[in-house]
This record gives sequence, C-alpha cells and structure tokens, in this order.
Amino acid sequence: MEREGVAEAFEEIAALLVLAGENPHRARAYENAARHLGDWQGSLQDLVEGDRLDEIRGLGGTLREKVIECHRTGRLELLETLRRSVSPGLVEMLELPGLGPKKIRVIHESLGIDTVESLEAACREGRVESLPRFGRKSQDRILDGILFRRRHASLHLHSEALGVALPMLERLREHGEALRCSLAGSLRRNCELVGNADLLVSSSRPGALMECFTAQPEVESVLSSDTTRSSVITRDGLQVDLRVVSDARFPFALAHFTGSREHNIAMREQAGERNLRLDESGLFPTDSERSLPCDTEEDIFSELGLDWIPPELREDRGEFTAARNGTLPRLLEWTQLRGSLHNHSDWSDGRQTLEQIIDMCLELGCDYWAITDHSRASFQANGLHPDRLRRQLEVIGEHNARLEERGESFRLLSGTEVDILADGRLDFDDELLASLDVVVASLHQPSLTDEARNTRRLIRAARNPHVHMLGHLTGRLLLRRQPYPVDRKAIIDVCSETGTWIELNASPWRCDLDWRLWPYARERGVRCVVNCDAHGPENAAHLRTGTGIARKGWLTAGDVINTLPLDALRSRLSARRQ
Repeated sequence: MEREGVAEAFEEIAALLVLAGENPHRARAYENAARHLGDWQGSLQDLVEGDRLDEIRGLGGTLREKVIECHRTGRLELLETLRRSVSPGLVEMLELPGLGPKKIRVIHESLGIDTVESLEAACREGRVESLPRFGRKSQDRILDGILFRRRHASLHLHSEALGVALPMLERLREHGEALRCSLAGSLRRNCELVGNADLLVSSSRPGALMECFTAQPEVESVLSSDTTRSSVITRDGLQVDLRVVSDARFPFALAHFTGSREHNIAMREQAGERNLRLDESGLFPTDSERSLPCDTEEDIFSELGLDWIPPELREDRGEFTAARNGTLPRLLEWTQLRGSLHNHSDWSDGRQTLEQIIDMCLELGCDYWAITDHSRASFQANGLHPDRLRRQLEVIGEHNARLEERGESFRLLSGTEVDILADGRLDFDDELLASLDVVVASLHQPSLTDEARNTRRLIRAARNPHVHMLGHLTGRLLLRRQPYPVDRKAIIDVCSETGTWIELNASPWRCDLDWRLWPYARERGVRCVVNCDAHGPENAAHLRTGTGIARKGWLTAGDVINTLPLDALRSRLSARRQ
C-alpha cells in the first residue's frame, strides 16, 4: 500500500477509536500521523526499505510498525478489529455534514442511537438539540444532511465513475471480437453526477464480450446478463451496463444511449418533421423498415439537417436551434488551458512545496500556476497573515528569477484566496492585494439561511477592483453539502458590470459554478476561469474535469481566461485593476 492509502487507513483508525470510546490521545496520534503522511511527498517504499521512517514527523515506534505492516501487507489488523467492533450505523453517520466522531459519540452515549434512521427520528422529535454543543441549528443541519444524502444515495461523481468505467471499456476494446467501443449516457455527456455507467460495443459475437465483461476484476456481482446486455455492480457500488450491437446499428445506438431523455425526444421530433422515424436501431423512412445507411453519428445528424452536436450539449437546452443555424460553438479543449489561477501550497493547507509545484508544472508544460493560499480568517486551513504573505511574495519572486536564469518560460504567479468577511470586506487591505498578481475572493463562512446577506457579501467583493475573480460561488460539495443560498444571476449581472471573472472550480466535488448557469454568464459577457483549486499533485487532473463542465456550459476558449498565454494574461490581470 502506498503513502496515500496508509494515510487514509490512519484517518479511519482515528475516527473509529473515538467512536469506540478509546483514549483520545491515541486517536489524535493516528490523526496527526495521517496528516504528516499526507504531507510527505517522497517514496514510502524507500523509507521503509531504508529504515528511515523517522524522517516523517509524528511517527513513534508503534506507528512506524503500523506503517510497515500496512505498506507490506496492504492491511492493518487494528483497523479490521475496529471495523468489527464499531456499529456500522455510527460509521455511516460520519458521512453527514456537521457530524464528526466526537459528536457522534455524544449522540450514541446520551441517546443510545446507533443508526442513521434512529438519528433521523431523534432529530424530528427534538431530542438532539438538547444535547451539549448541539442546539436547534445543529439538529436541523443534521436532518437536512440525512435527507440530502438519501436523495443522492444512488449517484456517483463523474470522475469516480469514469475511473471505474474506463479500464473496463479499454479491456473490451482490446478484445478481438470488439469492433467499435464508446462510453455513453451521462458519462459521455460529462454530467457532474451519474447514476450508472453505460458502455456500448459493436461486435458480431456479443457472447464473447459479455463473458469478458462480467469476469472483469472490478465486478462485485452480476445483476443480469444475456447476449446483448449485461448489468453488473462494481466493488465501488457503481452499476455498469454493457450493450453490444451490430456495427451497422452502432451509430444509432450511440446517439440514443448518449442523449438525455429530453434531447432524444427532440431528435425523434426532428426526424418526424422529415418523414423519418428514429430509434436506437436505425433511421427509417415512415413507409419502410429499411434504415438509411449511416456509418457515424455525424451522418445521422446530417440526415436530419443538423450539424453534429457534441455529446456534452445533448440536453435539449438550445442545441437544436444552433445545430440548424450552423451556430454551435467550438467548445473548449482541455489542452487549451495554460495553467490554473487558484491553487494552494504547503504555506497553507496544500501538500506541495513551491519547488514541487514548479517541477510538476514544468512536467505538465504549463505556462503559469498561481499560488493563492488562504488568508488569515481561514485559520483552520493555516491561512496566511499579512507578513507571511509578503514573505511568500518574495520567495515566489526568487523562484521566478531562478526560472528566468535557467531559460524557462514558466512562471509562478503570486496571489491569495482571500476570505470575504461577514460585512463583505476582504480579509486583506487593498494595498496588500494590489501587490499580488492574482486575487480570488471566496466565502468560507456563509450564512446557511440568509440568501440576501450572502449575495450582498459576494457583490461587495466583486466590486472591489483588486479582486480578479469570485471562487466556488455557491460553496457546494456534490453528494456531501448543498450550495449555500445565493442569488447567482444577480452576482453574474454585477460581474458583467465590473468585469470580475467567475471561477469554474474544477474539483470533482464542486464543479462550481454549475454548468446550467454558464450560458447566462456567457451571454452577459462574464469570463470564466477553470481552476484546479489544487491542494496536491493529483489535483492537476481537475483541469480535464473542469473542461468537461465548461463544455456543458457552451464555453469556448475565448470565454476562458486561462487559455491566454502568460503575457496576455498579465495584461488582463492588470487591466482588471484599471
């Protein structure tokens, strides 16, 4: 097991120790060790084999033994024992917002509650609000979280579903009987949440492909299987459906199983207007059972008098008018992004040093990468006080000087993710903000009930000439936390007036601003910035996630600020302050 896996195991042990009522100091030791393991950027194997685990802070003798056990065997006896001893219902409660292991322990000991269902009943009866350190707001938040979780129980993040489905599709593609293979459904449309993964393959021998599919290592159980369709549940709880069709039917099946329900209804109406009938098996004249020959999706759209519609736009939200008129946009490609303007380093709550970020960006071929660590109000994220930010600004300048000496064109940009305070003021004064290349303003402590107050705070920040963009506008965490109430169109309108950009936060948990709002923002002339909000090296991949959401929002390279090369970006950053 690698470093990240060991850190996750230690985090789980810390939570389970608290739930089990064990010594809190012991739980804290595992929690601290998990954090230090997460921060470490070297090879765990080198440390284990070289007996150098003492180089990681917070690892005493016992913890080092656990790291070795976990790394070498892929399991921890202590973790497995704790999982057996703690009620599954208590562990399930950890997924609810506002409930950590300490609060769950209080609920369990005080009310005898050990399931989410009994917790919901206690909240409805008002018994939770009477507990120490809870109150009515905490109780309401727990109840909202239970209902939110129930509504989204069968959904998965796009990135996680894609990570399961793609390897399965690739194995099918390598099979000798496969002709054409593709993702379909909401995965192909780049929806931020998906219910299941759809795979489509053409072949003259579907049975062999079904055998290959149901025997894949990700499969936990087979729901159904016949000669043309199989459904399985993977170990991650994702339902994956495979359909195998003849190669002649493949384009029609791909179009049908990609489009949303509304899009497919509109497609059939388009066909009807031309005296044609369209379904997953073909495109037929109304007086014939012989399909028109279409080798590709493009051929189908052409027969209907339409330009080919990119999968992301197949939601029946204006794509047919644009396809008839030849006005479909040329959507953003992830390779057009030249860097990210919202990222964190180990100066606040990131896990990379500035040196490691530079090495990563040079390997990726980025033009620039902004360091926007948290401001002091985000104390839980080790936010920077003004003196530390000024020192970071100097260090970034030193790094850029060395890059210039080496003949590298890449540059770090200085910046901050500055908190918007309760009255709408910013956490740093204008003089300090003016010294930075990039300023992202974000709400981190919003009102959960007062839409007008949240909106006023964001609007005041957008009117500050030193703010380049608003970060994660609604604060949502998909499948975890609802967006806080805010008048999104009112804020877009103000950004249109002031020239303030809006971030598309590309974290798979956020995808914020929602793709449904980007056509309105684009119409109002508001520019997008697709940002990683990176806290570690793996988060650079969020640029691809964000591109998918930008495409769903009809965005082109011209709509996205960080497609600009460095010199042009610097001009735009400076112009914002004029």
